[in-house]
Amino acid sequence: MRAGLAQAGSIAITIFAVSSMLSVGLAYRIGLIIGPLREARAVFRALIANFVLVPLLAVGIERVIPLNPALALGLFLLAGSAGAPFLIKLASAARRDLALSAALLLLLVPVTVFFLPFYVPLAMAHPSLRGLSYVPSSVFAIGLPLLSTLVVPIVVGLVVKALAPGWAARLVPIGGKLATMALVVVVLSTFGANFQDLIRIMRGGAIPAAVLLIAGAFATGFLLSRPERSAVLGLGTAQRNVAGAMVIASRDFNDPDILVMVTASVLAGLLLLFAIAWLLSRRAPHVGVPTPEVTPAPATFEVEERPSRAA
Repeated sequence: MRAGLAQAGSIAITIFAVSSMLSVGLAYRIGLIIGPLREARAVFRALIANFVLVPLLAVGIERVIPLNPALALGLFLLAGSAGAPFLIKLASAARRDLALSAALLLLLVPVTVFFLPFYVPLAMAHPSLRGLSYVPSSVFAIGLPLLSTLVVPIVVGLVVKALAPGWAARLVPIGGKLATMALVVVVLSTFGANFQDLIRIMRGGAIPAAVLLIAGAFATGFLLSRPERSAVLGLGTAQRNVAGAMVIASRDFNDPDILVMVTASVLAGLLLLFAIAWLLSRRAPHVGVPTPEVTPAPATFEVEERPSRAA
């Protein structure tokens, strides 16, 4: 039963990632997605928030809430992994700019692929991780799953949007519904497959540490951006790349508690971030889910947001 739930969750994560990114590619022109990446200062802020400040935050949290080595490593892996497709769903729930969210993913995912192989050996030098055996993966082993599920689908969607806009219009709502169903399966199967382990590690301070990391990461991204873009960067910084963390945890280490810590953090993060997204939606103009009929104004990290025209 547990193995079946774990397998279902793994498949659902892939479906969710592919369908989410494909839907965004189908809904937006390429200029709207890559436009924000031309803002050098905004890109620099996003990189500093995700790959410098959040890892440092994890180190500080571990000092305040001491964890056993496996749980501490799970926290550090999440802190070093940025860019997750859940950002699209969170931005939709918050009624924020989805094209800007997709641009942030296109920035963070490739950087995560190249950052993790250098970050993990540095993290392993931390005194709290003594005793863990480590067999490093190659950049290719880490990057291929991330690129194939996050970057390739959005590129395919952009090509279809450019060559066959009629088909793109028909496929967008299908992809959105598929992503929503897959998200439900991910949450339920992950919780069911790891219920006993999750209960066990709750007694060791893992959940408070995970909540502090997610909340602190949101605050970091939120405060580093200008007000009109702060929600997207806050959510994008807080939603860590579980796929990247799980690839490292499963390929490079043998302790199952590392994966359990990542799973617990993801579940806690989803509850916290969807609550934050709901609060943000109460204050935001309705941007809406990506639809081919709506052409949003070009988005950048630094330029004032313009509400999209109604279909």
